[in-house]
Amino acid sequence: MAVKEELRKLGLHFIVVDLGEIDIMEDLSSSQLEELKAGLLSSGLELMDDKRSILIERVINVITEMIHYSDKVPKVNYSDYLSEKLNYDYTHLANIFSEVKGMSIQQFIIINKIERVKELMLYEELNLSEISYKMNYSSVAHLSNQFKKVTGFSPSHYKQLKDHKRIPIEEIGLTTNKKQNG
Repeated sequence: MAVKEELRKLGLHFIVVDLGEIDIMEDLSSSQLEELKAGLLSSGLELMDDKRSILIERVINVITEMIHYSDKVPKVNYSDYLSEKLNYDYTHLANIFSEVKGMSIQQFIIINKIERVKELMLYEELNLSEISYKMNYSSVAHLSNQFKKVTGFSPSHYKQLKDHKRIPIEEIGLTTNKKQNG
């Protein structure tokens, strides 16, 4: 809504305004572009005109959607899933992602999965075996090992902690630290 309002203020006609994407009919002058950037910034939004940044944002959105907002994590390889969803060769995506973010797509996926596991553990609706299955781990042991590598705690020890630190979804991957606080 904020994006559409900013476009209207500038008298621009849009074809598509979707999450992370705007398609407008007119060519923007440099002053219109600056006005649009400033207007979006005042609404807490950012205009990305760098194709690499846009692609990285799309990768992040697909991974976030896949892990945090779908009922089941896909059973296919993540590389195949990302390639299919974004219509890019996975190697190309992986190279750009690691260059820009300072971590591999696989590391980003693991951090997201562990954050989702923390969330599911705190709800206490599923046991670790059910969480392992839901998150498409090969075994509870695999989940536990990965959890400990990322957080420094075993899942059972994490659950006993009084202060369950979680990383907000929008901040996942902002740090390249191997160890995330539990």
